[in-house]
Amino acid sequence: MGTRTAISFALAAAFASSAAFAQTGTVKVAWIDPLSGMMAPLGQNMVRSWQYAADLANQQKWAGDVKFEVVPFDNKLSPQESLTVLKSIIDQGIRYVAQGNGSGVAIALADAIQKHNERNPGKEIVFLNYAAVDPSLTNERCSFWHFRLDINADMKMEALTAYMAKQPDIKKVYLINQDYAFGHSVEKAAEEYLKVKRPDIQIVGKDRHPLAQVRDFAPYVAKIKAAGADTIITGNWGADLALMVKAANDAGLKANFYTYYAGTTGVPTAMGASGADRVRMVAYWHPNDPQAKGQDIVEGFKKKFNDDYYTMATYTAFKMLGEGMKKAKSTEPLKVAYAMEGLKFTSLNGDVEMRATDHQLQQPVYIATWSKVDGKSVKYDQENTGYGWKTESRLDSYVAAQPTSCQMKRPAKP
Repeated sequence: MGTRTAISFALAAAFASSAAFAQTGTVKVAWIDPLSGMMAPLGQNMVRSWQYAADLANQQKWAGDVKFEVVPFDNKLSPQESLTVLKSIIDQGIRYVAQGNGSGVAIALADAIQKHNERNPGKEIVFLNYAAVDPSLTNERCSFWHFRLDINADMKMEALTAYMAKQPDIKKVYLINQDYAFGHSVEKAAEEYLKVKRPDIQIVGKDRHPLAQVRDFAPYVAKIKAAGADTIITGNWGADLALMVKAANDAGLKANFYTYYAGTTGVPTAMGASGADRVRMVAYWHPNDPQAKGQDIVEGFKKKFNDDYYTMATYTAFKMLGEGMKKAKSTEPLKVAYAMEGLKFTSLNGDVEMRATDHQLQQPVYIATWSKVDGKSVKYDQENTGYGWKTESRLDSYVAAQPTSCQMKRPAKP
């Protein structure tokens, strides 16, 4: 073969390769989370957020000519049901999975996906974890196929307790959490971090309750009042937090709340005016922060669904997938997973990085206070309450970063 012919052949092959990528059509992302039971309203908000972000990605060609489609599956908040759903997803040939509500579910899925991928080379699945924040998933249970887009529970507690350490009025803290892996990690981190930063603070009580089963939190609130707590730390989310806040309001509990998820569906309505200046939340983004972007998305989502866009990890997920697919020149999960390792890109909260060592996204962390809309520091409310979030402090990515014990085993690089 002559030199000119070889060059022509190479150029044709390169064009064919890029054209093949451009013509790969639609990549389906299976969304596995609750669409029934007590957490259904939360699930409905989040699947809309995934679909809205997918539409943005398609319109703006984040993955070139590759289109995304989100396919919802109801797991009833059950790890066992999630594994049954996963089998159906595998049978349908879907190669990307997204899940976030419940670390127990995430742990089960990560393990099952790891085993499936080891046994089925060429048919691998990538797991996009957008909200399950048990630290073990990026430490001792880390997997090459798992990518966490939220900040983990320890990163959240680091930010919360750093803020709390500067509040001299905090003297007696009560811990109440859901009784599963994530809730246990919140409780443990709160005790450890407060002991270091504010050893004078007294933990006056601890409670764990079943996940998504308690409908009346009055007995728990009575215990908190009896303990004389001035502050409550909780990782509760969805209905479990909304019902607890309602019970606290009904009982006239004046303690301040330090939360992970006060911005989730149902909680803003439960708080209303009574939560103003008393409820704080740790988050990786909110639309009222002066440095944040995405206000057009918040407005568009509200107009389309009359609902609040708060799960910004959905935007990050498609940004990362799009950049990864363009970098890999492929939609194959193995190639895309390697392309996403160490990937640096810009999301709505600024520059972020998917840390290669443990697949934990590194990003800023905010502490925000529930406050009345004033058109300046608080422009956007939640659930039409007239109240929204105001930034109290912001930790840059490098400050919020936590060490990892992950010893990741990687498949052969393609």
